[in-house]
Amino acid sequence: MDAEAELLARCRRGEADAWDELFDRHYAAAGRFIFQLSPEFTTEDAGEICQEVFLSVIKNIESFQGESRFQTWLFRIAVNKARDFREKRHAGKRGGGQTTLSLETEDAEGTRQFDPPAQLPSPDEQLMSAELAGLVHGALDQLGEPCREIVELRYFGELSYEELSAALELNPKTVSSRLSKCLDRLEDIARRIFSREKFGVSPSN
Repeated sequence: MDAEAELLARCRRGEADAWDELFDRHYAAAGRFIFQLSPEFTTEDAGEICQEVFLSVIKNIESFQGESRFQTWLFRIAVNKARDFREKRHAGKRGGGQTTLSLETEDAEGTRQFDPPAQLPSPDEQLMSAELAGLVHGALDQLGEPCREIVELRYFGELSYEELSAALELNPKTVSSRLSKCLDRLEDIARRIFSREKFGVSPSN
């Protein structure tokens, strides 16, 4: 049994220090992954989603049987929790808005936190980067499921084809075929969006 499998076995036995070690290993990576899933997420949003992800891990650890890496399973949960968070926020805005309470987990006692990807571009570069990220995520929104999930896991979670196969319960050939088709669709959507932005063309009804 490898070190992580042993750690997970200890978590299943309810050992508190094992849970602490598991969180220390994976919290930062999960937070960075979540932060990249939407340009509208703040670090506080990502922290709140990350808490939901690990609550789900605690509740469902028995269902993880080790067919994939733990982080692969974790990232798939993160994709779903981030999607739920976005949908609730958008529904709240349509309903007149609501206050989102931060569940950020860093305090004076040193509770866990993650560092978002470090970037120090110029203000112009920041603006261009933000606009580009917004366009890319807009294209992903139009892409829909299950394409959005496989693209996010592959390019934001940096999962290998073998890890995608395990996470999505598909054979590797199906993963390769689906990803290729999804990327073709994403390229078509992105091209239309970028073209409208470049030339100021409004979408026709």
